[in-house]
Amino acid sequence: MSARSITAPTRPDEGGDPPAASPVARPARFWNDWSTRARLIAVVLAIDVLAAVISCGVIVLNARSAVKVETRASLATVESLVADTIRLLEAAPTDRLLQTLDLRFQVLRHVRVAVRDTDGSTVGDGLGRPHQEKAAPAWFADLIMPRIEQHVLPIIAAGRTIGTARITTQPMDEIDEIWGYARALSLTTFSINAAMLAALYLALGRVLAPLGRLADGLTQFERQDYTARLAQPATREFTVITARFNQVAEALGAVRAANGRLNRQLLTAQDDERRRTALELHDEFGPCLFALEANAASVGRIATGAAEPDREKLAARASEIAAIIGQVQTRNRDLLNRLRPHALGQVPLAECLDLLLRDFSRRHPGTVFTGRFDGLARGYGDLADLTVFRCIQESMTNAVRHGRAAHVEAEAHEAEGALHVAVRDDGVGFAPDHGTGLGLSGMRERVGALDGTFVLDKHGPGAVVRIILPVDPHRDDESSSGPSA
Repeated sequence: MSARSITAPTRPDEGGDPPAASPVARPARFWNDWSTRARLIAVVLAIDVLAAVISCGVIVLNARSAVKVETRASLATVESLVADTIRLLEAAPTDRLLQTLDLRFQVLRHVRVAVRDTDGSTVGDGLGRPHQEKAAPAWFADLIMPRIEQHVLPIIAAGRTIGTARITTQPMDEIDEIWGYARALSLTTFSINAAMLAALYLALGRVLAPLGRLADGLTQFERQDYTARLAQPATREFTVITARFNQVAEALGAVRAANGRLNRQLLTAQDDERRRTALELHDEFGPCLFALEANAASVGRIATGAAEPDREKLAARASEIAAIIGQVQTRNRDLLNRLRPHALGQVPLAECLDLLLRDFSRRHPGTVFTGRFDGLARGYGDLADLTVFRCIQESMTNAVRHGRAAHVEAEAHEAEGALHVAVRDDGVGFAPDHGTGLGLSGMRERVGALDGTFVLDKHGPGAVVRIILPVDPHRDDESSSGPSA
């Protein structure tokens, strides 16, 4: 049995040639490649062409009606005039009558009169009026030309028919005049439109010039150059855009400068934290480890001595070692709690904040710390809980260290879908020229990262820190406050 190969159709996401652009998409893509100036010029040109087509249609319809009316009126007039002339010259000789009719009606508009004798021969030279070249082209004449009409009048003299007068409409006279008028009007309109398009092209170049400068400014933004500024144009709409562009440039420059300051402060804070941790390890843990080493050496000497070991000395050394270990554990717990609150995520947020207040009361016995944390959920997510904890911790630290406050009050509650935090103190507050320190900047950045609001009221007495954090209504309180990895 022979094997047959089956080729599956190739999908766009499996490679192969990309699908060709549809006929509808190609003109749209071509139009999108045009500049704004070219598009406006094209729209005006399309309107001109449409207006020209409509105008030509109106001219043709009106001209056709006018030519028909004019030729019929001329036919009726000349027919009456020929009949009257025949009656007036009825008594004249036959040859003279026919020649007089031929000569009299040679120069007429819109009609031709051909005088013929009874034999059917044309009287005169047969040339009629002087020949004029047609001014209108054939296609224009075909659009307007009405049906040719012809009337034949018998020429009667002395009671007998001596010939005929054949009156035929000639609409080309009127059509030539209409063509001359239409051509003059077209040339004039074309000249005016060409001048208008040229003026519009130049005017659009000046009007749309701010867009080019705006594109250059955005290119500078793309290159992270926020020093770009645009000059104010004369157009009111572009003036608003330019003003907004300059404001955005200033805001981006300010944000970039603030980010630079925060980065430098972050590096400084990291170095300060490392330095403080190193000093704490050196000053606190170093002596404890040395004391442990000394006591361990003393226990070793007592245990390896020749005499019976002194149990009282061993008990004293063991007691000293236990005390040193307790001191090391306390210092280690304080250090870990400063780096990362160990209870956060393990117990409810309100209890963590209560522990924080008790720790401040223990370390600063000269200041009264009170707190109200009623109505809080177990947790609001690891990042939100840590933000609340750090902000209250930093605010109380500032109140004690800089404000020299005697009483600090912290409050946190949930209301209207948001978490409200406030820390008040009765300290000396902030000096009018006091800048934003690292702690305040860190709090503002933490709160801003959670789309919250940070407000510092330093007008006294004391200072008040207010924080509002949005609360996710779909959070899972049990899982959101779990320990972070």
